[in-house]
Amino acid sequence: MTDEAAPALNKGTRAFSRFEWLVAGRYLRARRKDAFISVIAALTMTGVAIGVATLIVVMSVMNGFRAELLTKILGLNGHFTAIPIESQFTDYKETVAALEQVDGVKFAVYFVEGQVLASGPGSSTGVTVRGMDAENLEKLDLLYGAAVQGGWDSWDDSRGVAIGYRLAQKLGVSLGDQVQLINPDGQMTPFGSTPQVRSYPVNVIFDLGMVEFDSFFLYMPIGPAQDFFKMYEDVLKPGQEPLDPMASDEEIDAAYMRVGQASAAEIFINNPDDIATMRGRLQADQTMRPMVLTDWQQRNETFFSALQVERVVMFTILSMIILVAAFNIISSLVMLVKDKSADIAVLRTMGATRGSIMRIFSMTGTAIGVVGTLVGLVLGLIVAANAEGLRAFVSNTLGVAIFPPEVFFLSTLPSKTDPYEVTVVVCLALGLSFLATIYPAWRAAQYDPVEALRYE
Repeated sequence: MTDEAAPALNKGTRAFSRFEWLVAGRYLRARRKDAFISVIAALTMTGVAIGVATLIVVMSVMNGFRAELLTKILGLNGHFTAIPIESQFTDYKETVAALEQVDGVKFAVYFVEGQVLASGPGSSTGVTVRGMDAENLEKLDLLYGAAVQGGWDSWDDSRGVAIGYRLAQKLGVSLGDQVQLINPDGQMTPFGSTPQVRSYPVNVIFDLGMVEFDSFFLYMPIGPAQDFFKMYEDVLKPGQEPLDPMASDEEIDAAYMRVGQASAAEIFINNPDDIATMRGRLQADQTMRPMVLTDWQQRNETFFSALQVERVVMFTILSMIILVAAFNIISSLVMLVKDKSADIAVLRTMGATRGSIMRIFSMTGTAIGVVGTLVGLVLGLIVAANAEGLRAFVSNTLGVAIFPPEVFFLSTLPSKTDPYEVTVVVCLALGLSFLATIYPAWRAAQYDPVEALRYE
């Protein structure tokens, strides 16, 4: 022991004295005869680092996955879906205008929706058709900015369709090709209903980055959609007297006008989590027609609940890595205490207290946990920030699809680091590392100097 360290023994009652730091630091430095213990300490530190990094990366990816899904889902589907009741939804423009005046509503859109069979040279598949006009499409930034081929110019007069790039690949069509739509609810004949078959040119191909929307959604102007799904009714023009039953077709066309209908309206609010308050405001507005409101949490309750359960389970399972590393700290410290039994006895005979011995070995074990936690923190943040680049590199190198979009719904691997969760992971690792040092340090403090030196 150095001369400058000896006076510190008289200060053994002071927490973390210079003497204790010197001894703990010396035990952490590798020497030839302590090489085995040093290797175990290094492996333990590596285990802590891997556990912390893994937790940060996995939680960041799951946060990004949830946030990206939420952004995509709520980018096209509103926070509320308003379905009219009691009568046909012919006053959809007035209803949407009234909805947008409610405090907290960002905007609202109306649409016509139906299920059809889409057919192309490649194959046929079921799709969801949505009819929307250009004014409403411009409100959906996610869709409006996702066009990779074609554009939305003159959309209302185009009588064409917009499809996702995955749907275009499946049908074997490209920009300008014809897509055949088959509606089973077609014309009524004396022999029953016949399917309605019409062809439309592809004017826009979009890429939303979400498999479900890029594979199963097809958009068309609202006028052709109303005509295709028969979402209209013929009413007498204002001031027009009822016609004679024997009136000609020309007289009927001149006396009646076609009034279009919408299927429902989507309502987008400023705060997606403020569902309860906004539901009350929308239902309390007496200026609007009766509607059934369905919010995004109800529509996706099972899906997002499953994601939440998965996050909790993954956090619990991966925390076991840190717990195993903490047990390694215990084993390495027990071996260190056994190896340094003679040193402990000498320190005790020179005046070191049991508390001082306990603090020395606590600092030794905690230092392993602190260094491992810091290394894991830096490594985890770097990997989480470059998750998609690393996924693409590994996937291209091995030739294996990692996180295939057909399974995970998204085309890229998102990552969103939550500072609160990172803090929890770091505190968990530091806490377990400290707790792991208590028993070995206590055992070291119980050594009897006489017994330890008897056979030296």
